Amino acid sequence: MEINKIIAAELSLRQEQVDNAVSMIDEGMTIPFIARYRKELTGSLDDTALRELFDRLSYLRNLQKRKEEITNSITEQGKMTDELAAAIDKAMTLVEVEDIYLPYKQKRKTRASVAREKGLEPLAALILEQQDGTDIDAEAAAYIDEEKELPDAAACLQGAMDIIAEDISDSAELRKYLRALFNDMGKLVSAAADDTQKSVYENYYEFSEGVSKIASHRVLAIDRGEKEGFLKVSVTLPEGVAERAVVSRFVTAKNKCSEYVEAAALDSYKRLIFPSVEREIRNELSEKAQEGAIKLFSSNLRQLLMQPPIKGRVTLGLDPGYAHGCKCAVVDDTGKVLDTAIIYITPPRKDIARAERVISSMIQKHGVTAIAIGNGTASRETEQFTASLLGKIGGGVSYMVVSEAGASVYSASKLAAEEFPEYDVSLRSAVSIARRLQDPLAELVKIDPKAIGVGQYQHDMPKARMDEALSGVVEDCVNSVGVDLNTASYSLLSYIAGISKTVAKNIVTYREENGSFTDRKQLLKVAKLGPKAYEQCAGFLRVRDGKNPLDNTGVHPESYDAAKSLLESCGFTLDGIGALSELPKKAKKIGLKTLSEKTGAGIPTLEDIISELVKPGRDPRDELPPPLMRSADVMELKDLKEGMELVGTVRNVIDFGAFVDIGVHEDGLVHISQLADKFVKHPLDVVKVGQIVKVKVLSVDVAKNRISLTMKGVPQ
Repeated sequence: MEINKIIAAELSLRQEQVDNAVSMIDEGMTIPFIARYRKELTGSLDDTALRELFDRLSYLRNLQKRKEEITNSITEQGKMTDELAAAIDKAMTLVEVEDIYLPYKQKRKTRASVAREKGLEPLAALILEQQDGTDIDAEAAAYIDEEKELPDAAACLQGAMDIIAEDISDSAELRKYLRALFNDMGKLVSAAADDTQKSVYENYYEFSEGVSKIASHRVLAIDRGEKEGFLKVSVTLPEGVAERAVVSRFVTAKNKCSEYVEAAALDSYKRLIFPSVEREIRNELSEKAQEGAIKLFSSNLRQLLMQPPIKGRVTLGLDPGYAHGCKCAVVDDTGKVLDTAIIYITPPRKDIARAERVISSMIQKHGVTAIAIGNGTASRETEQFTASLLGKIGGGVSYMVVSEAGASVYSASKLAAEEFPEYDVSLRSAVSIARRLQDPLAELVKIDPKAIGVGQYQHDMPKARMDEALSGVVEDCVNSVGVDLNTASYSLLSYIAGISKTVAKNIVTYREENGSFTDRKQLLKVAKLGPKAYEQCAGFLRVRDGKNPLDNTGVHPESYDAAKSLLESCGFTLDGIGALSELPKKAKKIGLKTLSEKTGAGIPTLEDIISELVKPGRDPRDELPPPLMRSADVMELKDLKEGMELVGTVRNVIDFGAFVDIGVHEDGLVHISQLADKFVKHPLDVVKVGQIVKVKVLSVDVAKNRISLTMKGVPQ
């Protein structure tokens, strides 16, 4: 297999791009580093494209390894032929390769293997020839042997048919044909496992949909319903279609032998082929649905992590609750905890007057201008209390309801205990909620991505694949933003390219023992951080107010000389960094090609250097629209009227639509059919998590707490 050529063709890339990317991956370079600092070699492939390339590379290499194992096994058996070698070489999936290997695979004891041991293979071969005039009963009688438990001709014929059935089942060509038949004409069917049970799976108690058409989220729902014991699931074909296909391939005459072959073929399909192919079809559907769900989760997670931070604002975090009260924590603009308290705004210990005094005092004392409210238990009451209080104390303070998914997991974690040993678990949650508004990325990296809650069926996904995909997203986001070397937590540092958790902790230890970093080169003094790791991580770590102004940019140390040469050529110096608005014009006037030759940097690298010098320490999230903050009185579900137009924030995107926070505690659903005035293939084509959208109320079901929204005919 020419793996690189296959990848280039499949992903519509130039051969050179793939060869260079694969070479760098094999050298141990990280995806973020390759995407950011090796654009000349990859043709500016971004991290998403590089991860797709890496996934395909891993699959094809595993396939190649399996082909070699199978080839060696068949060769050792002395059964390798040119046709077989060509078939193995041509196979492009693991399923195809395993089908080819099936007849040569060491099998556990089967009915056919027992019959072979009894010497019935020649009889099976004779029956399969289906010659006219063969006295098959007489031929079978020759194999009668009491010692071999073959008491009569019928037992001999049955053993021969078992051999034929297994040989038919082992046909790679037949399995490939049947698999295609199931994909083309098959249906996934589900029914209630118990007629009396009520459950959330009632929509699937009498359900049937084409294998090629069924939506991923329905596959995942059916899988879960079956796993929980509510559904019985099968894959079906129109009656007789598969059986006729199997029989027609192996019955070549019309005589006594062919009757036995037909019976063996039908037995083979029912007993051996169908259970196996059905399992493969189910697995394929599930894997495809899982991969789609992981991609959706990854996309949502990326958008959530890249939400614009609320910079320069002292923030109050409110973690709502009933019996144990609402936990409060004020953090300054760097996330440092200034104050904490517990208030009671709901029964059984409701004390609104005291709660108002405590919050008003906190706002006044610390100059709070932003409030983050967790969206869990008692969130609606807390939001109403907050809106009412802000109305009394005047302007200058606004609030936002933020997802508290995973906050309790974090607050009870070892990491939280290390970070806040002086606070109990409940107050740590309030701190986390406040920080989520200030800098979603820095706070959410402390939480297992699966606990963040921006997907569907995430807990049903294969753990290893899910962890790999989501870790990749977090890594890409952290590196695209960059981190402050002197303030970043070790959990944030551990996502930087080339830095392990151990090295991240060593960086923090070095900082605590030696004071703030003043130069990127000091990283080489950190325990276990060698030249290779330094190459991968240095460009993503910022040193503010350090010795070298370039250390506070995304310019990699390997390009410092090129950056100085560029500045010199354009009539600037390093001292002017941050006041170089004219640099792009001057560079364009001289010509990037000329500057590239002069500086020794490629044009893509040169363009990146220019953008970094103009805005040192820039945060790509600052270019996005700010989050929607509220200060007006909060509405309730009963306040909504059909046709009402509102502005909201997309909280989650799923296969069949998007959930939007419109300020009434319950998120409303915009079904995929209501996302736009045109056909929408997938919700991600129209909306993203965190996006501010205008919606219109279609209907409200107060009893079920359901809101249906539309974006059709609503100008965005």
